[in-house]
Amino acid sequence: MYEYIIGKVDSVNPGYISLDNNGIGYKIFVSNPYSFKETDEYKIYLYQYIREDENTLYGFKKEEERDLFLKLINVKGLGPKMALPLFSNGSIDGIIDAIERENILYLKKFPKIGDKVARQIILDLKGKLVSKTDTVIVKDDELIDALSALGYKQTDINKIIPKINKDLSIEDKIKEALKLLLKW
Repeated sequence: MYEYIIGKVDSVNPGYISLDNNGIGYKIFVSNPYSFKETDEYKIYLYQYIREDENTLYGFKKEEERDLFLKLINVKGLGPKMALPLFSNGSIDGIIDAIERENILYLKKFPKIGDKVARQIILDLKGKLVSKTDTVIVKDDELIDALSALGYKQTDINKIIPKINKDLSIEDKIKEALKLLLKW
């Protein structure tokens, strides 16, 4: 799997860009291709979607966008082609806020997102995301799952996650988290 690619935009097309990296052109589907300028160099965070009849690259300007995208495509009934348009008009914070507040109308304003899919997104992701204003999107699902299993509320967990050193082992993260939770 690819983490990111750095290259110059060769062409901007409806739905995707063509990125030149060392003489190789990559077709990368992005939420808003017209936000890229031809001949400018970009670092694009990637997700490679591989199926029997498809091998597609999806690109994002920010790592946090890609991380949220990965969580969205794990929602039942929501694939990459449906999730990508959420980032064309919606901000990361706006999407997370809509999920946390159960704002179905906000989610339904995006193409191909109906009532059923919007409700499924909320059901699957509510309480599992942290707004960028609090911290970056939580990448440490293992820590969250461990603290939830110990009976702590998601709101309390979200408050202490930003204070935990991300470089620690999972055992040390849990110990640090428990110390912080006991202070609440």
